[in-house]
Amino acid sequence: MGNKIQYQGSINGTFFELEIVYIVIGAFILSVTAFVTTREFMPKVAFKRGMLGIGGFIIFMIGFHYVMTTTRMQGVKDIFNNGETVICENKMRRTISRSVLLSKELGWRLDGDKFKNDDYERDFHTSRCIEFDGIVPK
Repeated sequence: MGNKIQYQGSINGTFFELEIVYIVIGAFILSVTAFVTTREFMPKVAFKRGMLGIGGFIIFMIGFHYVMTTTRMQGVKDIFNNGETVICENKMRRTISRSVLLSKELGWRLDGDKFKNDDYERDFHTSRCIEFDGIVPK
């Protein structure tokens, strides 16, 4: 990419759209922590220390992932709007070529956080895309 992209996101509906899976996993981990730390063989402070420690770590990691993802998404949008090509993961096709190249020249447009093309059956979310530098022969 070359240039530094500053975080420009805000916590809104995008947060839950991007992080709901990790929130559910974190809730499961916290419930396991609560179950284990409340057993009679554990010290009395284990619950408090376990929940604060594990909960703090999960909150930090989810927040870090959100900031990292939204920063990359903004970078992909900027690159696309500058007329360059981006590459997106195609989870529908389970073949060797699981990625799709997108550019304005190929008829793609940006609608919010999704790339759309009338000739293609599927939209691509900017969180699943990165800059495409091309293939350089050796």
